[in-house]
Amino acid sequence: MRATDRGDLWWKTAVVYCLDVETYMDWNDDGTGDFEGLANRLDHLAELGVTCIWLMPFQPSPDQDDGYDITDFLGVDPRLGSLGDVVAFTRAARDRGIRVIMDLVMNHTSDRHPWFASAKRGRNAPYRDFYVWRDEIPPNPAESVFPGEEEGVWEWHEGTGQYYLHSFYRHQPDLNIANPEVRDEIAKTVGFWLELGFSGFRVDAVPFLIEPPDGVDIGDPHELMRDLRRYLQRRASDSILLGEVNLPYDEQIAYFGADGDPAELTLQFDFEAMQRLYLSLARQDATPLRDTLARRPQLEPEKQWANFVRNHDELTLDKLSDAEREEVFDAFAPEDWMRVYGRGIVRRLPTMLEGDPRRIRMAYSLLFSLPGTPVLFYGEEIGMGENGEQEKRQAVRTPMQWTGGRNGGFSRAAPGRLAASPPSDGYAPEHVSVQAQMHDPDSLLAVIRGFVTRYRSSPEIGWGRFELLDVGEPAVLAHRITEDHLRFVALHNFAPHPVRVTLELGDLPEDAVLSDLFAVDADPIDDRGRVDVELDAYGYRWFRVLAPGDRRLT
Repeated sequence: MRATDRGDLWWKTAVVYCLDVETYMDWNDDGTGDFEGLANRLDHLAELGVTCIWLMPFQPSPDQDDGYDITDFLGVDPRLGSLGDVVAFTRAARDRGIRVIMDLVMNHTSDRHPWFASAKRGRNAPYRDFYVWRDEIPPNPAESVFPGEEEGVWEWHEGTGQYYLHSFYRHQPDLNIANPEVRDEIAKTVGFWLELGFSGFRVDAVPFLIEPPDGVDIGDPHELMRDLRRYLQRRASDSILLGEVNLPYDEQIAYFGADGDPAELTLQFDFEAMQRLYLSLARQDATPLRDTLARRPQLEPEKQWANFVRNHDELTLDKLSDAEREEVFDAFAPEDWMRVYGRGIVRRLPTMLEGDPRRIRMAYSLLFSLPGTPVLFYGEEIGMGENGEQEKRQAVRTPMQWTGGRNGGFSRAAPGRLAASPPSDGYAPEHVSVQAQMHDPDSLLAVIRGFVTRYRSSPEIGWGRFELLDVGEPAVLAHRITEDHLRFVALHNFAPHPVRVTLELGDLPEDAVLSDLFAVDADPIDDRGRVDVELDAYGYRWFRVLAPGDRRLT
């Protein structure tokens, strides 16, 4: 399939932008972001080049876990707006060429969900089997996802004399996916939001969603994802499932769908490469990331990796060895408050890199030039920091900083009424904001816009065959992506000093040149396909191989 023949696979060259409505833009000045505010900031996202917005949970919730504890899968938190506001927003986004996906969080509910309220009334209650109950804690129970906050995954319920399963917090009882009625509710939820204009779902914690209840044989647990994908294709053939599957590659690959089986997830986050990116940054050596990309499975065109620098949770380092994790902690999270659960960091990239614009820009250059679909977390485009005064993962979930004025232009409410507080250090709104950067050609916002533009004009990045290039310099990651006649090459220098390397591109058309996508230079390639390339300290360069007669603009 040619890169120029995209069909319904719009996500192959998408730019995904994750945001929380609650902290993005408050239009009615009650201190909480809302859908009307988000709709009024769509022009910023359109100008940035975003083509897909991923909404974190916006359904009714006690908000004990940032909205991931849901009490009504078919509703909208009244603080954020109404169903009508959601439809108006998705329509306004479509008018700007932006699709919208949303979190699908159906591995658990809030303990205040009406289903669980019913289930607690007795062992024969109507919704009892929507959850997982046991008379005794099973042998060798799983560990909590949140060590230090939860002692285990089974909670005693005095009223009915049984334990219920909660893989996450005790106020989030797990749904029983072995129950066909629960599966029907998942399908109803998916169908409902598709009808309201959504183009797919980011599926939360997929392994926990499909894992069968302890002691229950449901056959192949992946059948749930296959059913969901088939249902999605029937209802909206161009819709997607973006999966959170934090597993090693050899286990993760099964979640796309095994060879010969029906498809499951459309895209998956690449947790392995993300984590070793930080190890490479800490060591100032590209080797950890290069070695990881070398064993990253190549995918068929109908599947895709999603690349990210960090997400809305802690920056997890669970796939690193203990020694490697300590290296990253020492480099980027030297204080206790910066670490969480013994495995993660609650900081954003600019503060971890001490504001060094060279390293920050190099990291985002990698995000947009590696094969796959780039995913941005709101505020990354302007280099927002975190608020260390907010507890744990909430440190990075601060209000979007629109202006340098009060509350960063997020809301005109009193600071004490805000859903979250912006940082008060060198990354406070008076130092970092959209308004301050939107007309500055040297700002991070301008640089990210440039990356997006070049990424969108280079479809081979999303479609092509990936190949690492050996340049003989451990600090430099060099790679090529080829699709049909399109050839893209990128180099990234992790070292704090300039380097000069020789690219060997092999057999190329006579008189081909290497055209720099961020400059007017075009370097000649010798008759053996070689060219010398200079990189600044923490520098990056993107190239397009142009053969004689190639009429593309650079």
